[in-house]
Amino acid sequence: MDHAPITVKIPIIEEHIQTKKCSLIKDSEEKVLFIKELIHSITNINTSQILCVNDLEATVQRFAYDHENLWFKYFKSVNITKCSKVW
Repeated sequence: MDHAPITVKIPIIEEHIQTKKCSLIKDSEEKVLFIKELIHSITNINTSQILCVNDLEATVQRFAYDHENLWFKYFKSVNITKCSKVW
């Protein structure tokens, strides 16, 4: 016989790993307010002053900054666990 099988036991410990997700809760007051303020922000974008690519980039950056601030104002941090629903 030119080889011998080797058996190794590797213990695997069940570990609980928590993951967090940022979300707006469905049908919550926060979601309604977020959408309302986002629509208000979009409708107040002044497009009459966009005369070149730099103006467009600045306008988009302002919108992105406003959107990010709204997100952080209304989002909730949700713990995702192995028992969480997949929806």
